[in-house]
Amino acid sequence: MAVVTYSNLWHNDLTMPKRHNPTTIGQVRIRISHNGRLVIPASFRQALHIKAGDEVVLQMEDDELRITTQQRRIERAQRRARRYLNPGTSLVDELLAERREAAKNE
Repeated sequence: MAVVTYSNLWHNDLTMPKRHNPTTIGQVRIRISHNGRLVIPASFRQALHIKAGDEVVLQMEDDELRITTQQRRIERAQRRARRYLNPGTSLVDELLAERREAAKNE
């Protein structure tokens, strides 16, 4: 049996409350089918806002398979970047100002 660990999810005996706690890690054991497919439990898909047909990102980290969405990766990158910015700083505004200044000098 393969064990897939899903990060950033809360899980308790295959049941989840209506409000998900995205900061608590949970796990569930599932079987991989003969052709390598796995089914992500509905409660996990709901917590990650994954719908049928959505694209997910798979990542090997150490000896674990991480499944996430591109949107979650973007949100994580934005949280990391915010640690290095002063409150009220807008990178978009700074970039636009730099581009305007560069356009004047052309």
